Amino acid sequence: MKTPDTLEGRTRALKLHGLLAHWPEVKEQPWLPEILDWEEQARTQRGLERRLRQARLGTFKPLVDFDWKWPKKIDRPQIEDLFRFQWLEDTTNVVLVGPNGVGKTLLAKNLVHEAVLKGVTARFLTASELLNTLAEQDSATALRKKIAFFTRPQLLAIDELGYLSYDTRYADLLFEVVSRRYEHKPLLLTTNKPFAEWGEVFPNATSVVTLVDRLVHRCEIASIEGESYRLKESKQTARRRAQKRAARKRRS
Repeated sequence: MKTPDTLEGRTRALKLHGLLAHWPEVKEQPWLPEILDWEEQARTQRGLERRLRQARLGTFKPLVDFDWKWPKKIDRPQIEDLFRFQWLEDTTNVVLVGPNGVGKTLLAKNLVHEAVLKGVTARFLTASELLNTLAEQDSATALRKKIAFFTRPQLLAIDELGYLSYDTRYADLLFEVVSRRYEHKPLLLTTNKPFAEWGEVFPNATSVVTLVDRLVHRCEIASIEGESYRLKESKQTARRRAQKRAARKRRS
């Protein structure tokens, strides 16, 4: 059984000031533990729903649908270890590197989702969404607020960095976000380009070297190699449709 002191501590944590104001009358009531259980469960559920909304993951395939046999190269123990989230506790960045269609986004979204279930605040967005949003700010004050907005979550996931090229201003904006989070809150990135090729993403940007340096200072890099799984699925779908058309033609 929970002692009155423990119940009072839970009540204070829940900020149920009405109960606290009448604590001498309610502390021995048999219904009190159940009321506190209900309130804690409801708040836990509301907190989870709020964090899921803020993460903005959209629809995604669960990790169970990931075909580990498809990539030509993938360190499965390394990926599975990421789901233990020691890197979150150590404020270590994670970068998933590989060509288009090998499952980087699927893995990233599942990592964010699992982190949210564990109570972490997170935000998932593409590199284009992040950089375009920052570039659209029409004043220094608005830009500071937006950068603070992207600094706030415990985990920020940036998807598809490297698929488009950006000018120097965009490189500086990304550098600002990385700098604000540096050694305080981790980043989760997916990219189709190794760091040595980031000069192609941000041509002529002088901040690229420093940007990469801060990212990799405390970073775990997971490389995936292989052909596009989406292309494989597309070919399989086209093949099935062709077979159905051929079957209908034979019957007719």
